[in-house]
Amino acid sequence: MKHFIAPALVACSLIATPLAAQDAEGEDGSSLMERGAELFWKGLREEMAPSLQELEGLMSKIGPSMQGFLTEMGPALAEIADKVEDWSRYEAPEILPNGDIIIRRKPDAPDTEATENAGDGSTDL
Repeated sequence: MKHFIAPALVACSLIATPLAAQDAEGEDGSSLMERGAELFWKGLREEMAPSLQELEGLMSKIGPSMQGFLTEMGPALAEIADKVEDWSRYEAPEILPNGDIIIRRKPDAPDTEATENAGDGSTDL
């Protein structure tokens, strides 16, 4: 009798395996991984929606002034970008009380050909 129970249990487990696999699939034929990924992206979209709406409102407020700034200053900024090879060599811009903007080279930055030619560490643009 004991020899009959073991093969019967193995047969039952083999029959039940395809049924369990069918339960892992959704009604539309998607796997658990696919459904999990869909739920993840849905949750992410729902979490991000308020932030994206806030960003959209901010862009509608500052968009026109930013467009005017880029139209006026774009060519000058492109010229500066062409002259500067590595922005990591420079500190953050500093605005002086008279409105001038200074971008200093970091003290530990390696010398470049432009700064060697200027002599005082500055470059005229």
